[in-house]
Amino acid sequence: MTAPEILRYAAFTTRPDGGNPAGVVLDAGGLDDARMQQIAAEVDYAETAFVTGRADDGSIAIRYFSPIAEVPFCGHATVATAVALADRGQVDAGVLRFATPVGPVHIDVSRDETGGRAAFRSVPPSVAPLDDDALAEILDLLGLHDGVLDPDLPPRLANAGNPHPVIALADRAVFDRFRFDPDAVRLLMDERGWPATITVVHRTASDRFAARNLFPVGRITEDPATGSAAAAFGAYLREVGAVDAPVRIVIEQGAHVGRPGLLTVDISEAGGIRVTGHAVPIT
Repeated sequence: MTAPEILRYAAFTTRPDGGNPAGVVLDAGGLDDARMQQIAAEVDYAETAFVTGRADDGSIAIRYFSPIAEVPFCGHATVATAVALADRGQVDAGVLRFATPVGPVHIDVSRDETGGRAAFRSVPPSVAPLDDDALAEILDLLGLHDGVLDPDLPPRLANAGNPHPVIALADRAVFDRFRFDPDAVRLLMDERGWPATITVVHRTASDRFAARNLFPVGRITEDPATGSAAAAFGAYLREVGAVDAPVRIVIEQGAHVGRPGLLTVDISEAGGIRVTGHAVPIT
């Protein structure tokens, strides 16, 4: 069998050295689970996306693998794959539909003066309490205490395809300086059944946030730009009444790991959350 072509894109940035790198395999229909997992481990990005075929209705079947396991949904790899398909002439600009493990996801693909961009609307999200024991464990692993939390942004567990604990810190210096043991964080995430990231945020303006997403996997400790977490965070803001929907916010992420990126999040009054970003090939 011919080896699949493995593309590499950076999502939520217009620069190859910014945003979040994703592997993209557009011809994965003949690959089994073991081979996809092997490729994801070899690529060694946070996630690699695999296009496995098309359904009768034209939707594009896609799966996502981190270097260690399959992930139900990945926002940055969704953006990267949509732009890669457009770059290769396999789709026209407009609305696509991906058939993901968590359900259908609609993506708008376009191009502007800085390159290809894609916007996905998440599956209907949910927001639940984060139990006190889980919160205490997270804070302990970050070397923090509950006095550093932003009282206007209470801890929650938000899900727009993946469950993301959301912790908001009131002070920017605390947000910038916290450290953690990646192995201990990975152990907690596995024990709690959190397959994606722990989201730590700081509000910098009424419509702007800085985010750090903890995601220890292989050589990675923090995810540079997390689309699924951005969607979950948008749902969280709506649920706790921290914004007046409909509204657009911007999330800055990745500076702490040397790959700054921007995620634009449109929060509607109900339903899925729309996340937009550019993607460029990594040469």
